[in-house]
Amino acid sequence: MSAELTRMTAAELAEKIHGREVSAVEVARAHLDRIAAVDGGIHAFLHVAEDAALANAELVDAGLAAGTAPASPLAGVPLALKDVFTTVDMPTTAGSRILEGWRPPYDATVTTRLRAAGVTILGKTNMDEFAMGSSTEHSAYGVTRNPWDVERVPGGSGGGSAAALAAFEAPLAIGTDTGGSIRQPAAFTGTVGVKPTYGGVSRYGLIACASSLDQGGPCARTVLDAALLHEVIGGHDPLDSTSIDAPVPAVVEAARAGATGDLAGVRVGVVRELGGEGYQPGVRAAFDAAVRRLEKLGAEVVEVSCPHFEYGLAAYYLILPSEVSSNLARFDAMRYGLRVGKGASAEEVMAATREAGFGPEVKRRIILGTYALSSGYYDAYYGQAQKVRTLIARDFAAAFRQADVLISPATPTTAFPIGDKVDDPLAMYLNDLATIPTNLAGTAGMSVPAGLADGLPVGLQVMAPALGEAVMYRVAAAFEAARDADDAGALIHRIPSLEAAS
Repeated sequence: MSAELTRMTAAELAEKIHGREVSAVEVARAHLDRIAAVDGGIHAFLHVAEDAALANAELVDAGLAAGTAPASPLAGVPLALKDVFTTVDMPTTAGSRILEGWRPPYDATVTTRLRAAGVTILGKTNMDEFAMGSSTEHSAYGVTRNPWDVERVPGGSGGGSAAALAAFEAPLAIGTDTGGSIRQPAAFTGTVGVKPTYGGVSRYGLIACASSLDQGGPCARTVLDAALLHEVIGGHDPLDSTSIDAPVPAVVEAARAGATGDLAGVRVGVVRELGGEGYQPGVRAAFDAAVRRLEKLGAEVVEVSCPHFEYGLAAYYLILPSEVSSNLARFDAMRYGLRVGKGASAEEVMAATREAGFGPEVKRRIILGTYALSSGYYDAYYGQAQKVRTLIARDFAAAFRQADVLISPATPTTAFPIGDKVDDPLAMYLNDLATIPTNLAGTAGMSVPAGLADGLPVGLQVMAPALGEAVMYRVAAAFEAARDADDAGALIHRIPSLEAAS
């Protein structure tokens, strides 16, 4: 029964828990046992909160036994939380030595909403340091491995959350997406990852990488599960000045409607600039098959051009480091976290701590950003990048006048071997080629499994206008249902055995 529970979707688990066919404690224990069995070979988790998880599950069970309605549709369902959201009862490291062992004095809004919804938080997941990376190789606490092939990366920066889903260690997870850090790991692991509209999920208590780009979002194994989680964590938050004061789009209703498989009247735009040279042939073939599948579902498929997308990568790697340079200035050894060089001057302690506490990728981006913001270079670099950002937003606006959603491959390639790109920053940055434009424009995007290329997962990216998540979920759910019907079973259940990795 324990193994069976870990293979269920979040929606299925919730139905069984709330119907008292199985207890929340049994479900939590099954997933904790799964973590104990396989995470030694995957390293998805940095911290497992066994006692707290079981205590939450007991509260859910007690409420149900007393006849109290569940706190939310996901009450009692386990979840893995990316270690970039503050948690008062667990360490929050952002994958960095400079925050090793730090216990925050407050919960992030996302954490608060999960707790209020009765979700069972299993622990905190591994990530590239301060969310800077595309492979989870830049974590200060070791590499996370892809359950499809443990010699390959799970993507990044949220590789821990995606790997936990693919390894059946949790049915739900939370990630953050600054340039693709939810969608790229989802594509690499055959899971679902959603980057909501900027401001659609509160950033309060999310340790900042680049404040104008960062966005928390749901990760799951099915589109419906992602939608259920989206409704729990989304919505306006007065503690976040960038939070949108608008209702959460009706994503659950849209996902359920989409699962019927009818996309008649929906216009789908294929982005001309997101494909071709640099894209792995198998990825392109899977994408072409996905387009044909959407057409069979009744969607009208058109080609759209977004000519300024080709400048997105360059603009992003000026804007992001500039904001990183500013945000990470707060880690100065004076107030919290690591402190090196006791007895020296404040300046010496600060320099020694930042040298010891930050990894090479973080240092690289701080230096790039400081240079881009420096006197005499600000207009030439940061200023120009912001102008490109405006042009990309205009490209999206024009494209969405022709189509309800846009689609592309989520990533140019499938998961690459561990160590293959870690010493080549440019090659690593190219992994985010297709996902970056959405972050620059602040619009919504998601990756849904589209099949396999050379035995590894490929993601289909579906993009929607700001607050257009409903149509995005509808299209993704319809595609998912058709894919599973055509391929005789959900893609996620084809993951190779993990027993050799345990």
